[in-house]
Amino acid sequence: MTVDRFGALRTEYVNAPLARDSLAPDPAQQFTAWLDDAVAANLEEPNAFVLSTVGEDGAPSARTLLLKGLQPEGLVFYTNYRSRKAREIGTEPRVSALFLWLPLHRQVRIEGRVTKVDPETSDQYFASRPVDSRFASAASPQSDVVDEGQLEQLLDDLKARYPDGNVPRPAHWGGYCLEPSSYEFWQGREARFHDRFRYLKSGSDWRIDRLAP
Repeated sequence: MTVDRFGALRTEYVNAPLARDSLAPDPAQQFTAWLDDAVAANLEEPNAFVLSTVGEDGAPSARTLLLKGLQPEGLVFYTNYRSRKAREIGTEPRVSALFLWLPLHRQVRIEGRVTKVDPETSDQYFASRPVDSRFASAASPQSDVVDEGQLEQLLDDLKARYPDGNVPRPAHWGGYCLEPSSYEFWQGREARFHDRFRYLKSGSDWRIDRLAP
């Protein structure tokens, strides 16, 4: 019964074709153009993406993050360096990121390796955040099991320690940069005959392949 109910859900994607000659030669330019389109469309959290990592046991895990910067090297996001994702990145730095802009019938898959950004970049971003967000990030032992009331107590203790609100960035919190080795751009089409183009890194150049839907 459940299978039938969800199996009947269907949305037709009616979009102009994504043609090879319309693609930018550099996938970073193409990605930025699509991200700008998502922002211009007033989508909620257009910079949200799903980051997938792999643990020591080979089991995958995924969570939603926010893109917070674009550098020549790649995509920048921030997190607790003691979190599950950070521990898994430390073991296996190859990750996958998925951006989904469903109202535009578009998604982008990006694969590559992750490295930490320099401390100065992390400091600058941390200082730019709202004060409550800075306290929350500094107080939270992300991914740890906690007792009832423990998080609130940690937050209260930190606020008492820094009553002026100038909590510094903790050494265990900062940024990562995902340096892509591949991008895949997906455009939904009618009758599920979707357009897919993949950019693969080849030396200093990028090769573009069309993939079957």
